[in-house]
Amino acid sequence: MLGDTEYSSLCYTVGPCCLSILYIRVCICKSQTPNPSLAHSSLPWQPQVCFLSLGLCLSRASASVLNLNCSLILLPMCRMLLAYLRGSQKVPSRRTRRLLDKSRTFHTTCGVTICIFSGVHVAAHLVNALNFSVNYCEDFVELNAARYRDEDPRKLLFTTVPGLTGACMVLVLFLMITASTYAIRVSNYDIFWYTHNLFLVFYMLLMLHVSGGLLKYQTNLDTHPPGCINLNGTRYQNIHLPEYLSEHFHESFPGGFSKPDELTQNTFVKICMEEPRFQANFPQTWLWISGPLCLYCAERLYRRIRSNKPVTIISVINHPSDVLEIRMVKENFKARPGQYIILHCPSVSALENHPFTLTMCPTETKATFGVHLKIVGDWTERFRDLLLPPSSQDSEILPFIQSRNYPKLYIDGPFGSPFEDSLNYEVSLCVAGGIGVTPFASILNTLLDDWKPYRLRRLYFIWVCRDIQSFRWFADLLCVLYNKFWQENRPDYVNIQLYLSQTDGLQKIIGEKYQALNSRLFIGRPRWKLLFNEIAKYNRGKTVGVFCCGPNSISKTLHKLSNENNSYGTRFEYNKESFS
Repeated sequence: MLGDTEYSSLCYTVGPCCLSILYIRVCICKSQTPNPSLAHSSLPWQPQVCFLSLGLCLSRASASVLNLNCSLILLPMCRMLLAYLRGSQKVPSRRTRRLLDKSRTFHTTCGVTICIFSGVHVAAHLVNALNFSVNYCEDFVELNAARYRDEDPRKLLFTTVPGLTGACMVLVLFLMITASTYAIRVSNYDIFWYTHNLFLVFYMLLMLHVSGGLLKYQTNLDTHPPGCINLNGTRYQNIHLPEYLSEHFHESFPGGFSKPDELTQNTFVKICMEEPRFQANFPQTWLWISGPLCLYCAERLYRRIRSNKPVTIISVINHPSDVLEIRMVKENFKARPGQYIILHCPSVSALENHPFTLTMCPTETKATFGVHLKIVGDWTERFRDLLLPPSSQDSEILPFIQSRNYPKLYIDGPFGSPFEDSLNYEVSLCVAGGIGVTPFASILNTLLDDWKPYRLRRLYFIWVCRDIQSFRWFADLLCVLYNKFWQENRPDYVNIQLYLSQTDGLQKIIGEKYQALNSRLFIGRPRWKLLFNEIAKYNRGKTVGVFCCGPNSISKTLHKLSNENNSYGTRFEYNKESFS
């Protein structure tokens, strides 16, 4: 059950909208199917409907859905725009900001929709190719895609511009979708990154695809009104139909009509003054995608210019459990707690870059900011090898050496995330799993500097790790923060709970340096239901922001508990950030 209202409304809106467009377009197209009593219809593309039938209707309907989603799928990727909207007063509603945080889900939903309706579109055009060949129209030769009757449909698919570009788009889409699976993203991010950048090729092919001009409409409706009869007379001459038919037509009519008065109920017929002329439909796809595509390209260009100056690396810290901390400075760089940046190191990869949450934000008194990154995958391994010489990779801290030459490192951002709102609740519950603690580190550092400007008055911080050494990433920060609020007589401001799922090496963290954390360290996993009940009891009638960055198992549990009602009138609002 999806309890997140924004997520549900998002997914349940896109789907019905697409299906509604499909249904409406099919109904409109079917309404153009000619009446058996008339030779033509008054709608522009009706003659092709005569011999393409439902295949044309489905292809046009699915094309409308594809146009919509190919435009919408780019908007969630305008990260700078989303960060601006989220951080400005333009979006004061917390509910709306939470909807902006679902940009990745929205992007994925649009991608899946494109795949589904691409299948419908391809299937419809396979039928159209067959109908173009079998139902070759002798009356209106210019409407045919085939050159002659019973032409091989494969020639239409692979020798025409729409057919060839369509096949290439299907191939590009297949590569992008298969490389977007979780297994490939985690094991080899390079494949995901390079194939996803094929979207530019996809849009170029899409613009060429609609320029083929297969669908045509009539341009001379005034001199050749649909349903008219060629006659050497004046245009729109009124002729009494039964008398005219009885004088000029003696053969039986198609569809079983043998008598003139059964053919139609109209008493007058229109006269043609010239043969019909047809012209290719004006392509509408560019009207859909040009705006979002230009916006996305403009943002990418601006971000490229903004991030063209490398940062200055201050220090590199090699933490236990394959975690690397990088501290750096950059002129005029500003960020809010909970935001993330994108790292780009040309020495590792010329095109590849990766997002990392800020664990330390610059303030008015210090310009230093930093990130923690887990060594997982080939990119982070190569990056670590460049930052740390082999002799120092086993040591805990690599001290700053003035003469050391670090590789050039560029950053893009910062960009917004759901955790920016953690300081805007009166009560917040922050749950981290392993390296998922990084979004909360910047928040804890901010509270350490000054907590009074923010609305937050109580923070529950839960951190679950398998390895005891993982707690040492931020053990010093937690101890300093804990002592700070004790000295300010606010011991209830931060409630720290550390959970260790494995007991090996427990004694390694227990020492004089970390005595403040001894009473906060528990063996096993949190009892989530009991924890939620306790928080609800001590915060009656309040809204608690629930923020999670960790494995899906923890996320699903917290999501479910946040949607459950309680007897204390406490409301839990769930937020999640994925680090995989």
